[in-house]
Amino acid sequence: MNITKTYSNKELTIEVLDRIDTVTAPDFENEIMEELGKFDSLILDFTDLEYISSAGLRVLIATQKKLKPDNIPMTIKNVNESISEIFRMSGFDKILKIE
Repeated sequence: MNITKTYSNKELTIEVLDRIDTVTAPDFENEIMEELGKFDSLILDFTDLEYISSAGLRVLIATQKKLKPDNIPMTIKNVNESISEIFRMSGFDKILKIE
């Protein structure tokens, strides 16, 4: 998993490449958590994400829960068909904001 973080004013975009699985999910979560308090909007760009496991889905839900009290929006963008299917099958497409 490779991650690129980009700020535009107070909007943080995190691009994730390859996979978010049991091995890489803790690193993904740490990358997000170390930026908490620095942004007022979070975009997760999954253009080059090939796979997300239940551990990755857990990170997404945990992040959303952490951001909600401060009304910080989290948007997932550029999801390919296989990741979309995982979101649909798990019901996460109803919980997360996916564009």
